[in-house]
Amino acid sequence: MHNLFEPAAAGEILERIERLQPASARQWGRMTPAQMMCHCSAALEVASGRRQAKRTLIGRLIGPRMRHLLTSEKPFPKDSPTAKEFKVMDECDFAREKQRLADCIRHFHAAGENGCTRAPHPFFGPITPLEWSTGMYKHMDHHLRQFGV
Repeated sequence: MHNLFEPAAAGEILERIERLQPASARQWGRMTPAQMMCHCSAALEVASGRRQAKRTLIGRLIGPRMRHLLTSEKPFPKDSPTAKEFKVMDECDFAREKQRLADCIRHFHAAGENGCTRAPHPFFGPITPLEWSTGMYKHMDHHLRQFGV
């Protein structure tokens, strides 16, 4: 499974973000492309330790048993539930969010394992830096597929 510590994987995600347009049609869900990028940036900020996230109750109950989903080849399912603190309801500036997300990916990639948080994942609980990186790749892939890129 790819992860954002790999140069080729990070480059592929950055290239797909570059293809995203304000009018890119969503295949599922409710977010606009700008909201999706804001949501993804927030997740990367948690993974890099620049933002804190609370553990969810459902995550505490079943998250550790579902940890294998982070590293499986199977994509995340469409319309997966999102923790309230990661839901983006406000309108977002497309160009600004595109730059912010690209910067977050570059920062996460460049910092590598040593720059990854040691805090537990909000849903899965304690995970390794490689699991964070793989999960972030899968999260980016999930949302880029949501908008056809």
